[in-house]
Amino acid sequence: MTATHVNIAAALTEMASRQPDTLAIAAPARKGAKPRDYLRWSYRQLDDASDQIARGLPDFAIQRGTRTAVMVRPGLDLFAITFGLLKLGAIPVMIDPGIGAKNLGRCLSEAEPEAFIGIPLAHLARVLLGWGRTSIKSLVTVGPRFGWGGVRLDQVMSAGRQRTTPLCQTAADDLAAILFTSGSTGPPKGVIYRHGNFVAQVNAIRRMYDIKPGEVDLPTFPLFALFDPALGMSTIIPDMDPTRPAQVDPRRLLPAIAEFDVSNMFGSPALLNTLSRYGERNGVKIPGLRRVISAGAPVPISVMRRVTKMLDEGAEVVTPYGATESLPVASISSTEVLSNPDIEQRTNAGAGICVGRPVAEVDLTITAIDDHPVDKIVPLEPGEVGEIVVQSAMTTRAYYKRSEATEQAKISLDAGAMAHRMGDLGFIDEAGRLWYCGRKSHRVVTATETLFSEPCELVFTAHPAVHRAALVGVRKGSETRPVICIELEKGQAISDQELQGLAASQAHTRSIVTFLFHSAFPVDIRHNSKIRREDLAVWAEGRLR
Repeated sequence: MTATHVNIAAALTEMASRQPDTLAIAAPARKGAKPRDYLRWSYRQLDDASDQIARGLPDFAIQRGTRTAVMVRPGLDLFAITFGLLKLGAIPVMIDPGIGAKNLGRCLSEAEPEAFIGIPLAHLARVLLGWGRTSIKSLVTVGPRFGWGGVRLDQVMSAGRQRTTPLCQTAADDLAAILFTSGSTGPPKGVIYRHGNFVAQVNAIRRMYDIKPGEVDLPTFPLFALFDPALGMSTIIPDMDPTRPAQVDPRRLLPAIAEFDVSNMFGSPALLNTLSRYGERNGVKIPGLRRVISAGAPVPISVMRRVTKMLDEGAEVVTPYGATESLPVASISSTEVLSNPDIEQRTNAGAGICVGRPVAEVDLTITAIDDHPVDKIVPLEPGEVGEIVVQSAMTTRAYYKRSEATEQAKISLDAGAMAHRMGDLGFIDEAGRLWYCGRKSHRVVTATETLFSEPCELVFTAHPAVHRAALVGVRKGSETRPVICIELEKGQAISDQELQGLAASQAHTRSIVTFLFHSAFPVDIRHNSKIRREDLAVWAEGRLR
């Protein structure tokens, strides 16, 4: 890959040259399959399969620049298809199927894909629900094809084996993919990724966590797994439903970790909570697992502590902070959190969640809070809570066909540079660490003060009986009342008097006098970790009428 030719898929070809016989990917042949029965491809096999797809697709009207929706289960085919599209210079449109049929339809309508590659069930849904009816012209089925036309993936690969055409040469600024956000705090939006964004992300992740070719990864979030081939890691697809990470069965994960000598694992905080509670109950240890990466929502210190007890000495939980629009932004390790009592004390007192120092490649600023588009950054002093704004080669520049959202989220800087407003609030402490204080849209503004979600909620989650807490604002006439919703740990209880005592213990929560108990908070589809406070606010308003 030269300075002028940049394509993230080139990293796969490079790794296939360096370690052709190394395992690239293993996936369950069926639900409940034993690890020894997993389907496996080497790096050479994955590279060859993606080459065949890249060379075969043009025979079926999918070529450079073709927006192509991909709805394929995590596994060998998904990796080959994605890297094949990238090698071709086509534009994969990646949408999390867990967002629901209605949101999927909206995303496809917005992205206007010209091609659709999916499993039979995805094609059936496309036909019945009318997805992409006016835009999709080319169809590829992964598996048996029924009455919807198009071709099968094996036909594409057969055509590709007959071709020796050179693969596409793309530049850093060329469009690489459209990745949709989860929609946990608003409608899902298509984020425009360029090849330079992907390459910068891989380089930053490799440097930050000292990832070496030959490591073995078990990623429980499919999109994160697609970084592995570029990093030279072997990918072990877990036997689980990726849309329900909180409901993972640890008895299916642990044998795969042992069988494949997994050194790295990615999991959402909800998944790690389930895994670590199982580990604590059963005295489980996971030797050889060096690194657990968790993202998607803040990781409670209690979860971090439980996970580290399952690991070898020196192994860590690392928590990168970022978003689909810019990742990574900051990072912190369990070593720093658990060896520094001040971090836990400040967290329990409601300072926020410490997400670490900004990564070296990121220019991060805390700017004044504003709900409107802005044309400049107004830096705040250390310790002041404001909006988190970032600029880096990993930071995307626009949403696809969402000019208003782009105007709201981006700030044009000198010399054509662009900064991204994360939509999050936080501050920088005296040690240069970033503290996350919640989403901007989740702050509660009353007649006398502004309350931030994480700092308020952490005062209550510090109590062992409280599993989760959520700050919401409930309108009563012209005033907004702050309310704390409480989800208890199973079998635990806490009185209103105790909650009132916790509120009174901190200056920033003393005005909160209303508490509501909820049996199970609504959470995001992607990670099962982000609380859907907008839904809770509607519920709370109904309870307080």
